[in-house]
Amino acid sequence: MNNEKYLKLKDTVYEANMDLVSKGLVIYTFGNVSQIDRKTGIVAIKPSGVDYDKLSPDDIVLLDLLGNIIDSRLKPSSDTKTHLKLYSEFPEIGAVVHTHSRYATAFAQAKLPVKCLGTTHSDYFYGDIPCTDVIEDEMLVKDYEEETGNLIVHTFKAQNIDYHMMKACLVACHGPFTWGKDAEEAIFISVMLEEIAMQNYITYLLNPDISSIKKTLMDKHYFRKHGKNAYYGQKHEKLSK
Repeated sequence: MNNEKYLKLKDTVYEANMDLVSKGLVIYTFGNVSQIDRKTGIVAIKPSGVDYDKLSPDDIVLLDLLGNIIDSRLKPSSDTKTHLKLYSEFPEIGAVVHTHSRYATAFAQAKLPVKCLGTTHSDYFYGDIPCTDVIEDEMLVKDYEEETGNLIVHTFKAQNIDYHMMKACLVACHGPFTWGKDAEEAIFISVMLEEIAMQNYITYLLNPDISSIKKTLMDKHYFRKHGKNAYYGQKHEKLSK
């Protein structure tokens, strides 16, 4: 497929996958990034089992939301159906990232959420970063990767979590998934998740009896950046002539 639009999508997803390496979130073939063109329903994703140092833009796989390959000489990531499920169930996201980053994965393996302990966490995530239940055997014998996506969606519905305000989930015994409006934001969320998971780990070492941040302080920090009356940062308004 030589359509310039799709070549650009493949380039974007290639660069995003390489960002996972430069930001220390993956090694070897760990992890993957995808991005969707919502107008066409075309998804670009890393191919399965290809080392990052051997990856090229041409290797990126294009497929539709049903998983049909549109343009590729390689198989897509083994996690593809998880990504597709998230795109289907979270209709306003534009990209998904999966890693096995050290601290976030440690929490997933411990089957623990990343508790909201401080304002650093509250700047990026509204509340505890959830961890799913362990996937059940009957789900394993169905379509494992699609059922992993179902597990994330079920966790958000059961806990009444807004995927706009919580752009990450830990899959128990597995690892983290994050999302955003595009690959750049989804990777940013992955970096923040890993940093906050590390901070949580150290905090619990210092004080095993630590309690969660009070809601009023959490609200202040989250909504000053993300609320309708947010005032953090600089406004980028178009200057009038």
